Amino acid sequence: MFSSSLGKKYLMALSGIVLVGFVLVHMAGNLQVFAGQEQINSYAHSLQSLPWFVLWGSRLILLSAILIHAWTAYSLIMENKAARPNTNDIEITKRAGWSSLRMGLTGSIILAFVVFHLLHFTIRLIYPEYSEMMTTVGSPDEREIHDAFSMIISGFKNDFVSVFYIVAMFLLCRHLAHGFSSVFQSLGIRSESWRKKLDLLSVAYAWIIFAGFSIVPLSVMAQKYQIFESYDSTFFPPSMEEPTPKHSKK
Repeated sequence: MFSSSLGKKYLMALSGIVLVGFVLVHMAGNLQVFAGQEQINSYAHSLQSLPWFVLWGSRLILLSAILIHAWTAYSLIMENKAARPNTNDIEITKRAGWSSLRMGLTGSIILAFVVFHLLHFTIRLIYPEYSEMMTTVGSPDEREIHDAFSMIISGFKNDFVSVFYIVAMFLLCRHLAHGFSSVFQSLGIRSESWRKKLDLLSVAYAWIIFAGFSIVPLSVMAQKYQIFESYDSTFFPPSMEEPTPKHSKK
């Protein structure tokens, strides 16, 4: 069944639902950085302290959803190209929107960003020194835990990282604006009477996700360049040459 186009569309829609839910939860977690070092560190530590089968089970589900979504998208794009007569290309281009024409491109860039993001903040291969950022702020028992707050601030002080992050979130926004509504169509539950409402909901959701993710790097860069302050000034020493902010202790 899954070798058919219909089966692939179902798989793409179901994996898309998983990813749509994940980005919302992830955004809500990221926004806790505005509550301060203690709050975001406590949140990050609680996630890392989940039972291994819950932590790794959720990671495997997420990874599977990403791989399935990418594979089905690529496969359907190739099928559509093979089935499309050349004489119809211009007319199809006129009818299709920006997002639908470039879903494959935006998806590929977003996938590349996900890999970079994992290497940057999760696995910390790009900046191994992030693993050495430890503090007792946010610790439930006074033992040192990973200082997620300092890592986030330090990471987004890098202009290239912040710009890449914001651009990737804009592409995610465009991807979601089209893809979220398409999920209902692929599952056969989007009627013509609900089409405009679902399209509007998709666009609204996409822009909320963009704003929620982008506000963090934007706020860090704004404080770095002394536009406005959102965080403790001790994490922004006068000399911005030092990449690692001061670690606070209780």
